[in-house]
Amino acid sequence: MSSIDMIIPRIEIDLGKIAHNAKTLKELYGSKGIDVIGVTKVVCGDPVIAGVLVKSGIAILADSRISNIVRMRDADIHAQFLLLRTPLSQSESVVKYVDISLNSELSVINEISKYAVKQNITHKIILMVELGDLREGIMPSDLGKAVNEVIKLKGIELAGIGSNLACFGGIKPNDEKMGYLSLLAEDTEKKFGLTLAFISGGNSANYDWFMSTKNVGRINNLRLGESIFLGRETLDRKPITDLFTDIFTLIAEVIESKTKPSLPFGDVCQDAFGNIPKFIDRGLMKRAILGVGLQDVLVSGLTPVSDIDILGASSDHIIIDAKQSEIKAGDTVEFNLNYGALLSAMTSPYIIKIYK
Repeated sequence: MSSIDMIIPRIEIDLGKIAHNAKTLKELYGSKGIDVIGVTKVVCGDPVIAGVLVKSGIAILADSRISNIVRMRDADIHAQFLLLRTPLSQSESVVKYVDISLNSELSVINEISKYAVKQNITHKIILMVELGDLREGIMPSDLGKAVNEVIKLKGIELAGIGSNLACFGGIKPNDEKMGYLSLLAEDTEKKFGLTLAFISGGNSANYDWFMSTKNVGRINNLRLGESIFLGRETLDRKPITDLFTDIFTLIAEVIESKTKPSLPFGDVCQDAFGNIPKFIDRGLMKRAILGVGLQDVLVSGLTPVSDIDILGASSDHIIIDAKQSEIKAGDTVEFNLNYGALLSAMTSPYIIKIYK
């Protein structure tokens, strides 16, 4: 048994497949003049993975946490860095560590301006416009007023406008939404005599729109995370042609394997998380316990690679129906992860990350 095999639970990360997905998507979107920003938040700004993205031709990396950007900068990752979430209380750090930030509040931009002047730095911002998903964004009717205020600020460069869809409200990017953002960009440039470098249309959810549209309009940028790391679009989670969907594999250890009843016996009350569990009596079954639980990963986002069923989980354990598998204590079980599971597992300090 190798030393790697002894590290459990762990996530095995195929760097070659990340490189393939990043290069493929950059080429695909580039065929219609759209550049790709690599979003690293799901991997917590992992410098090894960030380095692969940069070597694959991704020039700008985006994250929602300054600490992740600092982590990548400290690892000497040569890229521009974009902050997806701009916290007012960290405006000084935004200017110090971030090249570009997404913004939708004038009060925040004013604070950034103050620190940019102090640090003798010009900070680029992309104004986010609300197109219906109801997360962040200036209402379109207020965009002109916001632009007029922003261009007066010292230390600030208005680098572009952008939108975010299919994240909070699940609103689909389509020709109508992207056409409207393009029109807003053109009106803004004409009214204020600007040239906007970024017309950032959205994220991995824009894949279907991109593939079906005959005209991308002024959209020249997308912020991609899930499609790079999981090989899927995010409207229906369909695999994208020619991309790998199995880059990350969670490996857990079997710590108990026994034949037990399928129905708990005794008086039923709340479980550890305040739920009243319900079970179906399927007679005796081969049940196994894995040494990983809800404190480590979003268990509902796991898909077993082998023919087993997840019965449930507690803080530290996953209980499975081993079915016909000859599983014994000391064996390992592998899982594929969806976005939520990957986010939680990469954030967990209890799951070791191994690079292949």
